[in-house]
Amino acid sequence: MSSPPRERAGRRPRRVADRLHQLPFKQPRHRLPAAEVVSADELEMIHDASLRVLEEIGLRIQNQTAIDLLRHAGAIVGEGQNVRIGREIIAQALTTVPPRFTLHSRNPAHNIVVGDDYLAFATVGGPPNCSDLDGGRRPGSQKDSRNFIRLVQSLNCVHSVGPAVAAIDLDAETRHLDTVFDLLTLTDKVFGASAIGAERFNDAVDLVCIARGVDRAELARTPSLSTVINTNSPLLVDGPMAEGLMACAAAGQATIVTPFTLAGAMAPISLAGALAQQNAEALAGIALVQLVRAGAPVMYGGFTSNVDMRTGAPAFGTPEYAKGAMVTGQLTRRYGIPYRSSNVNASNAVDAQAAYESQMALWSSVLGRTHFMHHGVGWLEGGLVASFEKMIVDAEMIQLLVKTMEPMEVTEDALGLEAMKEAGAGGHFFGTAHTQRRYETEHYTPLLSDWRNFETWQLAGSQDATQRANTIYKTMLDAYEKPPIDPGIEEALEAFGARRRQEIGARG
Repeated sequence: MSSPPRERAGRRPRRVADRLHQLPFKQPRHRLPAAEVVSADELEMIHDASLRVLEEIGLRIQNQTAIDLLRHAGAIVGEGQNVRIGREIIAQALTTVPPRFTLHSRNPAHNIVVGDDYLAFATVGGPPNCSDLDGGRRPGSQKDSRNFIRLVQSLNCVHSVGPAVAAIDLDAETRHLDTVFDLLTLTDKVFGASAIGAERFNDAVDLVCIARGVDRAELARTPSLSTVINTNSPLLVDGPMAEGLMACAAAGQATIVTPFTLAGAMAPISLAGALAQQNAEALAGIALVQLVRAGAPVMYGGFTSNVDMRTGAPAFGTPEYAKGAMVTGQLTRRYGIPYRSSNVNASNAVDAQAAYESQMALWSSVLGRTHFMHHGVGWLEGGLVASFEKMIVDAEMIQLLVKTMEPMEVTEDALGLEAMKEAGAGGHFFGTAHTQRRYETEHYTPLLSDWRNFETWQLAGSQDATQRANTIYKTMLDAYEKPPIDPGIEEALEAFGARRRQEIGARG
């Protein structure tokens, strides 16, 4: 029998993908009351303790330019690059932090708001490894990185892109050029860029300017990029991180200052102590951003969790993580700073542990009123792995969460009294006019969950959620369509990358 025409075969993945149930691309809004885990007095105790940390203990900052900026603002610089920062410096910095800003994509339909009651979800960012059921756990490659970007372009519930996995097969000195080129051409959503040192971030700024057709002044007025700056907890800011922070702030892009405070290892074992240290490190970084460029967009990154005290391994999605996420939300609301949190877990497989720990992280972050959910999809193995299947599992959980946050309709029609009369005592509602009007849109339809009975599920192959996620992600990749980009812009991006590779190679 002859094969079907190529064009008909080529349309099949698109038709299958169209049957996958996704919510439209839209930023959800916080509708649920914020959690208040500690009292106002207890929150002030944490706040005051963090200021005492900065005033009495200080931070070690391994960058002279950053030290000079803080000294000029009134900080006391001691031996060994120790910088003690007075509370008046923090108070002044908080007056210039924007409580809301917009990140601009090359496609304005994919711009996102950070702040107020808006919520955005971003991919896992930067693990060295990736995994799926087909290829197993492996070092990240450009092929994998590109496939993650394509998948995120196809997932409506994800608003910002990683890079989800490091392209280990590319030259470490220039791989950022390839990655940013891929982010600008394979997706038209906003994305995060590396700021390990200033050079990589400045290259990303120049590439985004080319893609958007703007200069650096306009990019500062309408920022596109975010970057995560981690303090080296406890109480250390290393040279490359300080340099990257200042480059991001100087360019007017969004800096996400995130201490890595794991209670019992890199912070006091008590949750209150870990949060006080997190707050001290975050406020110091935010103050430095504002000293570089007053009014520059910045987010407070909360990432306090704990470790397994038997092994020292990080633990995520724990009660400590959940309470930390909610208390961090209280702190950021006190300061009026946009809040970044994460969807994290410590599982080594896409299994029940990965799901329930992620649900703990997701819900506690939402109840803390986070604005930007970093590592929102794909995080596995404590952040060492980006998983294709976990990305689909997370997308399902996010869609469930988003629909749960939507306000419930309470109207005369929604109360359904006429439907009750029509169904009558002992009847059913399948055929009522009320059901017929609403059945296509009234309830959530899952992307991943299988609601069939056991016999039907068994006849279809008895696939569990991870196996179904594998099929869904590959179906989305098969149906992926590259977003439009002007050929002249794409050529200019390629030319910039080629020139910079030459310059970096010649210098090396």
